[in-house]
Amino acid sequence: MEIAVLDINGKETGRKANLSNSVFAIEPNNHAVYLDVKQYLANQRQGTHKSKERAEISGSTRKIKKQKGTGTARAGSIKSGVFRGGGRMFGPRPRSYTMKLNKTLKRLARRSALSIKAGEKSIMVLEDFNFDAPKTKNFTNVLKALDLQNKKSLFVLGDSNNNVYLSSRNLKGSEVITSSELSTYKILNASRVILLEGALEGIETNLSK
Repeated sequence: MEIAVLDINGKETGRKANLSNSVFAIEPNNHAVYLDVKQYLANQRQGTHKSKERAEISGSTRKIKKQKGTGTARAGSIKSGVFRGGGRMFGPRPRSYTMKLNKTLKRLARRSALSIKAGEKSIMVLEDFNFDAPKTKNFTNVLKALDLQNKKSLFVLGDSNNNVYLSSRNLKGSEVITSSELSTYKILNASRVILLEGALEGIETNLSK
């Protein structure tokens, strides 16, 4: 699959990037995509939720009424969850939501996500660029040139570039990552995926294993 390489002004450079069919043109596996996205979202959860149960509530431990003869259900503690101010029954406890997926499945999910975006014509290839200093205005100009200012965009760099990353950090709809940070969720969550030329080799190497 060939795609035109653009510069930061949104114009074609006259070069073509050859995207591997084994990464960008496979039959998407929807179940693998579902599992990888589910794992990503689950791993974002802190799992620090906690409520007090009856053993952790402050209060008297005396039996609040006699066992029999009241005409109502027996009750042994004011800290029971059936009373106002009592502990919560079966409340949430701290836990880990971390899921484990095989590397082979995760690679399949990412290839599927990239193939979906390629099929939607939502992938762009941009020549490598850099800024002299981190400036949000510089990155905004790139977005305007590529007609991305009102769209969610994901820029994938070959190597970390601090100036480009810091220039994009204040923009809500844009994210800059390196090829090693690529995830199925981030690919599908973006309206446009912009791959820099320097990232192509790393992506294809990582996902072709």
